Amino acid sequence: MGCFFSKKSKRKSSEKEDRTPTGTTVETTTGNAVPLGNNTDEAPKQYSWDKREKVDPKDYMLTGLKDVTVGRLPGTLKGQQFVIQECENCNIFVFDHSATITIDDCVNCRIVLGPVKGSVFFRDCKDIKCVVACQQFRTRDCKKMEVFLCCSTQPIIESSTGMKFACFQYFYPELAFHFKDAGLSIFNNNWSNIHDFTPVSGENNWSLLPEGSSVLDFVPAPDPESEFKSVRISTDPARSIVPLTKGGRRKDSEESCLFVFFAGEYTTANARKLIDEATAKGFVLIQTKEVSMRPEDVKRVFQNNAEDLVELITKGPVIALELNGDGVVEACSTIANEVFSGTKVFVSDNKNTSSRDVDNFFNFADMQMGL
Repeated sequence: MGCFFSKKSKRKSSEKEDRTPTGTTVETTTGNAVPLGNNTDEAPKQYSWDKREKVDPKDYMLTGLKDVTVGRLPGTLKGQQFVIQECENCNIFVFDHSATITIDDCVNCRIVLGPVKGSVFFRDCKDIKCVVACQQFRTRDCKKMEVFLCCSTQPIIESSTGMKFACFQYFYPELAFHFKDAGLSIFNNNWSNIHDFTPVSGENNWSLLPEGSSVLDFVPAPDPESEFKSVRISTDPARSIVPLTKGGRRKDSEESCLFVFFAGEYTTANARKLIDEATAKGFVLIQTKEVSMRPEDVKRVFQNNAEDLVELITKGPVIALELNGDGVVEACSTIANEVFSGTKVFVSDNKNTSSRDVDNFFNFADMQMGL
């Protein structure tokens, strides 16, 4: 079934963040009550909504532009909604997190969108090349799009043709923080699991871009003469905030291995370290998931090893990775012993049952996430 390694390590207590819900304003006042009467010296009462910074809708829109490089720098959207419409032959860079983004009636544009907490919706667009990270991705009445995608849920296309997808590959210094602000996990990426609402018999409305496709072959870096010249971007897959996965493409080997990290101080860093170690040895990352588990889930997924793992899942979500290649099970066991000897992990230990480990976990994770 699998094996695990452990050693007690320090864990930071999580800090709670107190946030006022969007759209609500709370104001408390203290002090002595002002007596009733005609006090002409009394300043007019000021309410919280009077203190709010005035928002200009134009700051959150790009409309009717042609042949220009435009967008928003980090810190300018701060989680607001954003609209892009009727743009032609533009390079558009949105280097910030947002609530939702709609893109309507755009033609021949190259677009980079920072993490979007909700949905990204393309409508009536044509010849679009883009890099997108979001919770929900949808297109309607679109033609010929190439999308480097990170999507937490199943991407949906509707009445769209010539759609091509690849795994998100991008970096800029604030991007990891923007993923966190948008509530997105870099390990939950269903970029290749496309649902076509309007399939046509005998035709394919979507496909995957060739392996090794480079973002810069589709979406250029910002013009050094533009306002975005100060944003240090990279499209090197090794530097991408989101791990590069093979997704739904045919696996090169029949041998896969499940490697699971349990919540702790360095879980994300450890998962990245594993990816570096495994890919350096020639193995391929197929898919990843970050998901919470209950005790009954542990028993169903890990079976014989469940008893030793139940306590660990109470500390937070687990991060699971599927690695593929001949000899990957033995190699991952070696990596677990040599690199992660002080960390609690689960790793498949038998290549004859490792595929079952993979199926058990990712079938559970997909059901948990409604995929």
